Amino acid sequence: MSKDQIIGGLLLAASIILAVVYLWALFFGADVVWMGITVRMWAIIIPVVAVVIGVLAIVGWIGYTLATTPPPEEITAFEEEEEEKKEEGK
Repeated sequence: MSKDQIIGGLLLAASIILAVVYLWALFFGADVVWMGITVRMWAIIIPVVAVVIGVLAIVGWIGYTLATTPPPEEITAFEEEEEEKKEEGK
């Protein structure tokens, strides 16, 4: 087996184990309390927070890109260059 196949197998195993733990926490973790909140609520809170942070990070990245990208040249300048090229070709 190659190194990539071993890593792939470990990732597959980890994802299956985490899926089982998540489903257990979501459906059967109501009686277990951690830091004053049931495990079932943590199973809902953590993914929701992760998605919100992810969406806000994407929006922030788009905003940063828009703020730091220089504006395009005006179309009139481009049209003037095209007209000059046509006049030179005549």
